[in-house]
Order: sequence, then C-alpha cells, then structure tokens
Amino acid sequence: MTEPVHHVTTTRLDRGVLLVSLSGSLDAATHRPVVSELDGVFEARPPGVVLDLSEVAFMGSVGIAMLVNSHHRAGRLRVPFAIVANSRAVLRPLEISQVLGTLPLHRSVDEALAALRLVST
Repeated sequence: MTEPVHHVTTTRLDRGVLLVSLSGSLDAATHRPVVSELDGVFEARPPGVVLDLSEVAFMGSVGIAMLVNSHHRAGRLRVPFAIVANSRAVLRPLEISQVLGTLPLHRSVDEALAALRLVST
C-alpha cells in the first residue's frame, strides 16, 4: 500500500510565482488533490509555476502523466513552468519512461526560480 500525499501546498513567491509543494506518494491513489490544486494554480494564470517534488517518496505512472500534462498545459497557457526533482524516487521513473529530457527539471527551488526568471525576460 502506498503512502498518501501528505501535503499539497501552494505558496506565492517573489514576483507572483506560485510554488506547489508535494510530499509523500504520487500515484493513482493519491494524485487527485494534486491535480485539483494544479487546476486552480493554472486557472489563476500566474507569472510562473514551480512544482516542487523534492519530498515525494514514490511516483507512479499517473504522476508521470500528470507532470507531462502540466508541462503541456503551461505551454498552452504561456505560463513559465519548472519542476524541482532531485531524488531517485522521482528521477528514476522519469528516466525509465523516457520523459526525463522533455521536462523542465531542476535540482532546487532556487535553480527553478532562476530558470523562470530567464524565460520571463
């Protein structure tokens, strides 16, 4: 049995960028609150979104699909988007599914914010 997503929180950072932070597992049994939160975030059309997965302990195929869909949605809405992924629990599934190189991945929130600033200028 997988550990549920413990927290999905959204924080407004400098320049209005929204940071969505997750902890726990991201899979078929736990992804609904995350998708719901991201729907609200993208509907707000912020100047940027950072999705922080550094506290995610397990990610299944539904989590991978959610990341790909979020990346495409951000592109359609022209909302700069970055993902913080720095653990094997997240990076390995992305590598196996061959989407590792297609997502805007960064090792830290600071690195992701710096990348968003470059895109915004």
